[in-house]
Amino acid sequence: MARFEKLLKDYDEHAKQVYKSTEVDVTETPEEKVKRIAHLEADYARWFCYYFPHYVKAPCAWFHIRLAKLIINNPILYLIVNWYRGSAKTVHVCMGIPLYLMIRGELKFMLLVGQTEKKAKRLLSDIQVQLKYNQKFCSDYGEQFQQGDWADGEFSTRQGIRFMCIGLEQSPRGARDGAERPDYIACSDVDTKERCKNPMRVREAVEWIMEDLWGCFDSAEGGRERFILDNNRIAKTSIVNVLNEEFKTAILKYKEQKWKVIHHYFRVIAHDENFKPAWPERTSADYWKKKRASRPAISYNREYLDAPTIVGKVFKERDILWKPMLPINHYDALALAGDLSYKDGGDFKAMRLWGKKGREKHLIAAFVRQTSRREAAKWTYDLFEDLNNKNNHLNIKVKIDGLFAQDEFVNDFDLEGDERGWHIPVIADKRPPGNKYDRIESTVGQYQRHWIYWNIKKQHDPDFQEGKEQLLAFEKGSGFPDDAPDADHAALDMLDRQSFVEKFQTRIKDRPSKTEDRNW
Repeated sequence: MARFEKLLKDYDEHAKQVYKSTEVDVTETPEEKVKRIAHLEADYARWFCYYFPHYVKAPCAWFHIRLAKLIINNPILYLIVNWYRGSAKTVHVCMGIPLYLMIRGELKFMLLVGQTEKKAKRLLSDIQVQLKYNQKFCSDYGEQFQQGDWADGEFSTRQGIRFMCIGLEQSPRGARDGAERPDYIACSDVDTKERCKNPMRVREAVEWIMEDLWGCFDSAEGGRERFILDNNRIAKTSIVNVLNEEFKTAILKYKEQKWKVIHHYFRVIAHDENFKPAWPERTSADYWKKKRASRPAISYNREYLDAPTIVGKVFKERDILWKPMLPINHYDALALAGDLSYKDGGDFKAMRLWGKKGREKHLIAAFVRQTSRREAAKWTYDLFEDLNNKNNHLNIKVKIDGLFAQDEFVNDFDLEGDERGWHIPVIADKRPPGNKYDRIESTVGQYQRHWIYWNIKKQHDPDFQEGKEQLLAFEKGSGFPDDAPDADHAALDMLDRQSFVEKFQTRIKDRPSKTEDRNW
């Protein structure tokens, strides 16, 4: 038990908190009590908030209510709950809803599955705390706990309801002995980054769920089979993803036979593209903007926006090299390219200044932000003024993606120029939009051959870091922003064309006679 010593201490502390936070109104009459309980039980969200105030940081969200209805109204259900991190999916799936089913007489045996045995026992301990120390719950529903202990992996109530836990891929043999078999199986956060790197291990885990775990259910017709997996999708090769593919196949088969569909996939992300929160009762748009700014985009998208990305699948971090830049007037060619989205504030705007010296190409300055086009224009004008204050004879080619030709795009830059009394001669980038992936991928070779270097003074600059994350996350169909890599391709292409014309020297030699030319 030594390895569970911290868990035991946490359990005792949690028990004290639950006891203190669930004081009972001793002035309530028996008639008032009966009426109150009936009122609470008529609505799961209301019931949950009353009995578990220590978990209620905000009113239940719409998705908590929909989840409860889905589980409560379907005694046979196979469900994946793919909600963002911090959405309270586990507390409802692994505690609130099963206890609600229990008091309604619709749960006899719950099996909890955690990523490990230790994590599974932590989940089980929370149920035991409620049954032993939640004063409100015990006052309304009587003494519940009877024998066993979460530290041993199982316990039962006075009514004979059994609670048991195991770690992922442990033998569920004990859950299949005797007359009672599980009628509610919950898997919580079983995916790991390590396992997701090995498709074979992921496949084996899914097979264990579909064969060993689902095999614990009573196969008798008319029984209850509620299986719920709560886990945000941390990788494309994950238990959530692979199991969902199996669900899609099963759903098609059920629809072909015109049977009631029992497989469901419930997805909720933290906010939309304008940062409108999914749970506004708890978090604001400003909250998510600040959280997004404080985390790497790849991690943030994986945990909160259900957008897992394989880092370095096309571009490798080892090939992004940093070094001091040359004086700006020492470059053979300079190019500034931009990729500006149609949406003013929701998507990224990227402006990237590159210089070329010989074979080397240097990323000198960058703007990669979720902001307005006007802000991108201001940054560009500020950059030009800063560079030309040091050298008044710079020849910088400036190109913006083809949409720039639209009036509203031109106006953002022209209005900024009007205010400053001079204008940047911007031309439209007319590259065909259909081959965007191929053209970005075509720059991989230059990184691999170490012809590209980024400004070492900007190594910790947010715009450079955002561009780096977009580059490392780049892959076909990822859905991850690629504005910076696309702007880079345009700039690198301009550098090659410009330096070729300016540096090309014609070589003339005498034409050999036929007798001299042995290669004809």
